[in-house]
Amino acid sequence: MATLFLAMIYSAFVSLGLPDSLLGAAWPEMVSGFAVPVESAGTAAMITSLCTVISSLFTNRLVARLGTGRTTLFSVAFTAAALTGIAFTPSFIWLCVLAVPLGLGAGAVDAALNNFVALHYAARHMSWLHCCWGLGATLGPVILSVFLHRQGGWRFGYGAVAALQWCLVLALAATLRLWGRYEPRQASGGQTGALPKSQLSLIATARQPGVWAAMLSYFCYCSVENTTLLWGASYFVTARGFSTVAAAQAASLFVLGITIGRFLCGFASARLSSSALILGGGALAALGAAGMGLLPAAFGPAALCVVGLGFAPAYPCMMHETPHRFGAARSQGVISLQMASAYVGNVCMPPLFGLLAARVGIWLLPVCLVCGIAGYAACTAHLARWVRTRAQAPQ
Repeated sequence: MATLFLAMIYSAFVSLGLPDSLLGAAWPEMVSGFAVPVESAGTAAMITSLCTVISSLFTNRLVARLGTGRTTLFSVAFTAAALTGIAFTPSFIWLCVLAVPLGLGAGAVDAALNNFVALHYAARHMSWLHCCWGLGATLGPVILSVFLHRQGGWRFGYGAVAALQWCLVLALAATLRLWGRYEPRQASGGQTGALPKSQLSLIATARQPGVWAAMLSYFCYCSVENTTLLWGASYFVTARGFSTVAAAQAASLFVLGITIGRFLCGFASARLSSSALILGGGALAALGAAGMGLLPAAFGPAALCVVGLGFAPAYPCMMHETPHRFGAARSQGVISLQMASAYVGNVCMPPLFGLLAARVGIWLLPVCLVCGIAGYAACTAHLARWVRTRAQAPQ
């Protein structure tokens, strides 16, 4: 039963990734049917991201009231309902309306599941689960492409992904009682006792020592990851003289590097600490970023793949460290703040880099990557020293 329960959590992470890349893949077909400017996709994506930030901030109280199982069930149902609605949406306005429940569901389930896994499973599972998210994000456009050239097009693609989400809802409902076996358990590094309501507030959580450094580490990491995803191909076209096809292929190596890296990190976590993996990966990513700018253009795609490999440990390892750093009782609140910071970085920094690239030049991408890597590595090193100092302090 425990194996089946873990398999369901793995399936949930694949399911989490499925909708994330759908809009971008479907938009070339959507835009002609909705008769809106091409750039309108940014509006729908922005609404989803903002709602994801909002829901992640409230996940702490949701989990305290409903438990992880029910929070996950209701959140996935929100996502499934939104995807079903998008499959039938008559206009771009309705697409924006449905982006609200899509974002609200995604933020809550992401924060709740990450905290649950950090509390109850070994670090290798966190790495492999985020590898599964990458698998889902890759499969989403593949599923969509099956339907794009058939009658119904992108709508059937969204409907197929919605059907998979509804299957997960049924599985979660059937296993709801199993979550209760895990919730009371104590994870290493903290107390599982319920906090008073005054300590559940985001302000009280943010005032805890080390929390702002953890939030900044997520902001820096997700800023550089999303900036690379958005601008990597453009960098190779504009700064390195690649064709658009070759640049797209080169950019895909970044995601491939992250996915392979997270799979390998699952094994490496048995021998190395999370902080060592984050810092070692950061050093590797910085070398790759430097190679993007300094090596001959032919080596650029390989250097970007190295950046992805170096980025791989950061997100899952920082997530798994949260209960150890702040205690199990506070981990859900801290993870909610961390994920909100991550989504803020996702939303704000890629367009800001676009403005910088327009004024100075897109050749600055490797420089910005190194700066972002230095930011999250410095926060990780600071938190590691703080945890050691706290452990050595007299009780």
